[in-house]
Amino acid sequence: MNKFMNTHFQTQKHCFFFNGQKYLYDFSPNLQAILHYFNYKPSLVVVELNGKVCSKQHWSKILINNNDKIETVTIVGGG
Repeated sequence: MNKFMNTHFQTQKHCFFFNGQKYLYDFSPNLQAILHYFNYKPSLVVVELNGKVCSKQHWSKILINNNDKIETVTIVGGG
């Protein structure tokens, strides 16, 4: 079961928005856990939380709150 979409018998759910998509949760994930869940490589992504760019060194300390908005930009090489 998708741990961010649990729909079984929870009285209070919270949500966050990840790249415009709404996700429900019933625990407090940190930003690093969410990025890991969605298979983002830390060296190739820039993350914005509620309109502010987040430093990679703080991802594990940033807890996601109800209605937070997370946006990612993936860095792609090429020529």
